[in-house]
Amino acid sequence: MRIILGLILLAAVATAIAQRDQFDAAALQAWVEGAGAAGPLLFMLAYALATVLFLPGSVLTLAGGALFGPLWGTLWNLTGATLGAALAFLIARYLGADWVTRRAGARLARLNDGVSAEGWRFVAFTRLVPVFPFNLLNYALGLTRIPFVAYVLATWIFMLPGAIAYTWLGHAGREALSGGEGLIRNSLIALALLAAVTFLPRLVRKLREKPMLPIESLKQQLDAGDDVLLLDVRPAADFTGEQGHIAGARSLPLEALPAQLAELEDDKQRPIRLVCRTDRRSAQAARLLTEAGYTNVGVIQGGMTAWHAKGWPVTR
Repeated sequence: MRIILGLILLAAVATAIAQRDQFDAAALQAWVEGAGAAGPLLFMLAYALATVLFLPGSVLTLAGGALFGPLWGTLWNLTGATLGAALAFLIARYLGADWVTRRAGARLARLNDGVSAEGWRFVAFTRLVPVFPFNLLNYALGLTRIPFVAYVLATWIFMLPGAIAYTWLGHAGREALSGGEGLIRNSLIALALLAAVTFLPRLVRKLREKPMLPIESLKQQLDAGDDVLLLDVRPAADFTGEQGHIAGARSLPLEALPAQLAELEDDKQRPIRLVCRTDRRSAQAARLLTEAGYTNVGVIQGGMTAWHAKGWPVTR
């Protein structure tokens, strides 16, 4: 049954993509306006179906702003997109999640662990920072172990900024065509919202980064004999070179880290502290480990440079 449903879905997606040239805002507008009071409901259902079938949501979002205005248009756009995202998520989970779990290799399993550990925060990040295509991401997240309710709520809430911006843009476009009195004002608002949405990913990335740990905290943990895994991610030549390394540190160059993650599997629950010459390579290593499901990862601010500034001993 799953194979049959999968084939039907593939055929529907292929047909929709082949006929996407006929999918235009004018036809949608005439269809929705002809439905009367049921127009918003039909619009949301059309948006959900388009999301499942990989049709461009931008056309619908702009049309929603033109048809229903900035307020109701945002609500109908956001609800339709979320409904479509939820349907794609459930389809992927029903058709393929078990198969992926049984056949996932070590790297994919670690990626799944990382996504699951982040949970709604990962969904929030991907909705605010559209790194991957929206339609494809909905199916991909269905193959993970993220809870469905958390996925839906995070999708609805964190798509709101983009929905407001593009809905208002559609509304401003209609005002421009009709020569409405608020043309300049609406255009400026739309441009301001688009600028804010463009800046938002950089802000989100910054907020997602955990604060660095001072060098003193590492020294205290080591002196107290705490169960800390200290990884030195500088090149091997630097580890044994003039700067030396902190006693008990393990050399694991940043370039080798992705291939060595399997060796760290037993240390997943231990606090991991990262050092390099300063802290740039450590920050990159922290992102890799966090994505792989390591939740207690700390970057030591200043790295070996800060350690030497304190005059603390090193091993060469």
